[in-house]
Amino acid sequence: MPAAPVAGATDSHDNGNRTDRQAKPGPAVDAARLRVAIMRMSRRLRKHELAGLTPTQLSALATVELAGPVRLGDLAAAERIAPSTLTRLVSVLEECGYVLRCAVPEDARASTVTITDTGHSVLDRIRQETTSLLADSLLLLAPDQLAALARALPALEQLADAIPADQRPHSGRGRPSLPSVT
Repeated sequence: MPAAPVAGATDSHDNGNRTDRQAKPGPAVDAARLRVAIMRMSRRLRKHELAGLTPTQLSALATVELAGPVRLGDLAAAERIAPSTLTRLVSVLEECGYVLRCAVPEDARASTVTITDTGHSVLDRIRQETTSLLADSLLLLAPDQLAALARALPALEQLADAIPADQRPHSGRGRPSLPSVT
């Protein structure tokens, strides 16, 4: 059954159980259509040569750039991947010359990861490529569609930066507070 447009809010799903949220006044937004459009655009922007990196490796590299130097355990938590998976991932990034792993002097069991100049360059190139691809796509829109998209940018940015309820820290416990990277 397709999702019905609601004003300012959407139905939320929790393990398949439908719960209705209180609608806010404002124009109707079809959350299902918005989700599909965002996912399709995201997929299109990722469909280019990613410097030999998987999306997971690219995400970790971007997190290191934003938050680094960062401990491996904190990076694993921020990326929501197992420490053993992260170790393999960081090894690949090291072999490519994108990060440096350094031991923490006061804790022999801990390591930090720092992005290299090569890692910065790769991320800059990927960002330029995806921005160019998106700019080319925007040329396909009519002026009124471009204006509507420009007006929607603040709301989209707010949605992108919002912390979902299931990811909010619990009274001092939980994941480390590293910046989100997309």
